[in-house]
Amino acid sequence: MDFDRKDSAAYLANLMAKGASRALQARADGSGLAPGQFPVLLELWSGDGLTQRELLDRLDIEQATMANTLARMERDRLISRKKHPKDKRAQLVYLTTRGKALRETAMAAASETEDALFRGFRRFERELLLEYMRMVLANLGRDPRL
Repeated sequence: MDFDRKDSAAYLANLMAKGASRALQARADGSGLAPGQFPVLLELWSGDGLTQRELLDRLDIEQATMANTLARMERDRLISRKKHPKDKRAQLVYLTTRGKALRETAMAAASETEDALFRGFRRFERELLLEYMRMVLANLGRDPRL
């Protein structure tokens, strides 16, 4: 059987992820939000003061990618890092005032992107697609309750 990328869920999911990321980036343009920062910000908006390890575990990305993302966010004054009171090797990541202020703009951009992604879908189709996506994530060993 020949591989046909048009019928490959993995290939299409990759295209969809890239397209959705670019669409979010375009809508958030001018806000100071760089690619890859939105997932980190979502975690910090839900609860400040996480360690880099906690962010890695929650977002399932490579250590080097996380280190680069956090360095850029610190440079852009979106986060600050403080020594962990009990673990000398760890640092706690906190949002700055600027990082907190970005929430409204970023969430509006995310909402607009979601609306664009599901344009032409009926409500049940949207819900069904999301459920199927969660099932695929569960099949891959990921928590489908993301």
